[in-house]
Amino acid sequence: MNSTAYAPHSNAPSYSALTEENAALREQLAAQSEALRQLTRQLSWFKKQLFGPKSEKQVYDLPGQDSLFQRDEAPLPETPTENEPRPVRAYQRGTGKKQRDDDCLNDTGLRFTAEVPVEVIQQLPPELTGPDADQYDVIGTKTTYRLAQRSCYVVLQHERPVFRRKGADNKPVTTPAPFNVLDNSLADVSLLAGLLVDKFQFHLPLYRQHQRIQQAGITLSRSTLTNLVKRAIDLLRPVVDSQTDNVLRSRVLAMDETPIKAGHQGRVGPRKGKMKSGWFWPLYGDADEVVFTYSNSRGRAHIEQILGTQFTGTLLSDGYAAYARYAEQQATITHAQCWVHSRRYFIEAQDEHPEKATEALQQIAKLYQNETVIRDRQLTDEKKRQYRLEHSKPVVSGFFDWCREQLESGGLLPSDALTKALNYVLSRESSLTVFLEDPDVQPDTNHLERALRPIPLGRKNWIFCWTELGAEHLGIIQSLISTCRLHDVNPYTYLVDVLQRISQHPASEVADLTPRRWKLRFADQPLRSLVDPRHPQRQASEPEELIRAY
Repeated sequence: MNSTAYAPHSNAPSYSALTEENAALREQLAAQSEALRQLTRQLSWFKKQLFGPKSEKQVYDLPGQDSLFQRDEAPLPETPTENEPRPVRAYQRGTGKKQRDDDCLNDTGLRFTAEVPVEVIQQLPPELTGPDADQYDVIGTKTTYRLAQRSCYVVLQHERPVFRRKGADNKPVTTPAPFNVLDNSLADVSLLAGLLVDKFQFHLPLYRQHQRIQQAGITLSRSTLTNLVKRAIDLLRPVVDSQTDNVLRSRVLAMDETPIKAGHQGRVGPRKGKMKSGWFWPLYGDADEVVFTYSNSRGRAHIEQILGTQFTGTLLSDGYAAYARYAEQQATITHAQCWVHSRRYFIEAQDEHPEKATEALQQIAKLYQNETVIRDRQLTDEKKRQYRLEHSKPVVSGFFDWCREQLESGGLLPSDALTKALNYVLSRESSLTVFLEDPDVQPDTNHLERALRPIPLGRKNWIFCWTELGAEHLGIIQSLISTCRLHDVNPYTYLVDVLQRISQHPASEVADLTPRRWKLRFADQPLRSLVDPRHPQRQASEPEELIRAY
């Protein structure tokens, strides 16, 4: 037999060449798989941003999972007695009408406080107004309430007599003009407060307010409205400066940042018409006061400029590295970080690692179950600290041990979302455990994020600030309006009072005009505008029926 018949073909690739080609194909396939995984993750993120729910609340109802806490109270009996409320499931439709509160006036469900003006309108039938009216007896009154709306704008016509003493040589005297917040201005304080509240609390841009003014039959330029807002906010700057000083004296200070478009990139060139990116840095203090400071950058320099050497205590923030670097250089500052921001990394990892990510989220949820118990029991100071040490500290320690076990077990790529989440929390372990020892430190910055919500809401309406000075003005007025809401103060009533009071108030006592202290000193008898019938000057001339209606 010819041995050459079984020899390999001379043009066939060698075994080593096939091995190298196979390795190259495997590397190419692995790279394509990784790229596909990254693109799938990005697509999932964009879908969630566009169509997904914004709430991060998650409910876990796992079979066989025991309750975390042993409740002190005895369990409810299976069959409730007549005096005990019967539990109703969330999906069951209620039967019958619910008992309405005392402030409900009629079947329409209209409720209002004593501050809402009420006008009484007499509805007399023909029988009681005709010639035979004396033949009827009124035995009662049936009251019907309806909600109405007045005209938005009113022109106040001030009649100022010009007089002189009788005699030939006496000069005429003109009655002085009434006090106005802005000198030589056409705006009453009620208009100033209305412009500020409509734009910065209800996010109604000035151009829409201008359209409403024109529709009411008033001719006024839009630049006039802009100038009125600017001048009014300038008057409030000392009040916000005083509030900032008080916030910086807090023992626990929460800080965050949110972007805003402010100022033009340039008048000529490729960046013509583009807006610069600025940043608001809100500060939330111990006394539920918030101030919005503005900077044209997101660098650490602004943190150093604002906090400086005045603040000493615990700085609570998210995972932005600028806060950690600043706190490391300050011996008098303890850095605490937010558990909610850490939790979001595990939420992003649920698609690729649903079981492990869910397990991490359940452990974090136990911390918030403990916080719920603390609020329900109204624990404070040392009792709150002891409860956290007894119940939350074991959970935190077990969570970090679990995170280390996941990394040491292997099987996770460095680019995995779960790997990033584990590394994120482990690198911040010391900052995430600060709240265990300090009862005044909250486990997250949710309270601050709720307070800064008007900024992103406003961006969807007025989009940007025309200048950086406009951004500073936005921070000033938003600091007061947001603090008013935190202390349950009506921003309109507050602004009407403070804009009139600030010119006659001692500069050394300007702190009394901040919303928190204003509520204690002046909220019972605030200064009112002339358009309000409760103004003292109008009470002396208005009919008693109109005053009573308000």
